[in-house]
Amino acid sequence: MTDHAHHAASSQQPIDPELVELAQQVFDLARRGDSAMLAAVIEKGVPPNLRNDKGDSLVMLASYHGHVDAVRTLLEQGADPNLRNDNGQTPIAGAAFKGYDAVIETLLAHGADVEGASPDGRTALMIAAMFNRIAIMDLLIAHGADPQARDANGVTALDAAARMGAGDAEAHLRKLAP
Repeated sequence: MTDHAHHAASSQQPIDPELVELAQQVFDLARRGDSAMLAAVIEKGVPPNLRNDKGDSLVMLASYHGHVDAVRTLLEQGADPNLRNDNGQTPIAGAAFKGYDAVIETLLAHGADVEGASPDGRTALMIAAMFNRIAIMDLLIAHGADPQARDANGVTALDAAARMGAGDAEAHLRKLAP
């Protein structure tokens, strides 16, 4: 091992600024949904589960910004559909929040957990209900999401919809109640 290589490997060294810059560019590709470039950089060795300073994975960023092809590409390249960010949020919950049903379908097709619950127990279905997203609620329920699930405070999707004044979601969930 040369002095230079040994020196670079020591833990005291700051991360190479060029590497930080490169990582930022990769996160930008995910935000913009550039699936071809994402595939290319992963083939060159960028980890498919790379995360930013908030713990958002490339899949999370692509999901949150509604880029179905980029999400599919990342998942096909081995990215984990269930990786949580530092707030404990999953890509499926992010897509439910933003209203991207095609992204949710893609995540589910690649093994995402349909509940997508955060550490406080709030599921993707609860999030969809809060924002009156009926199509997404139906999609999640069709894939096995539990309408009776409760978060850490005992709140169900129906409760969450009612609190947020999401009338359509509330009525929809009442029809499903046992």
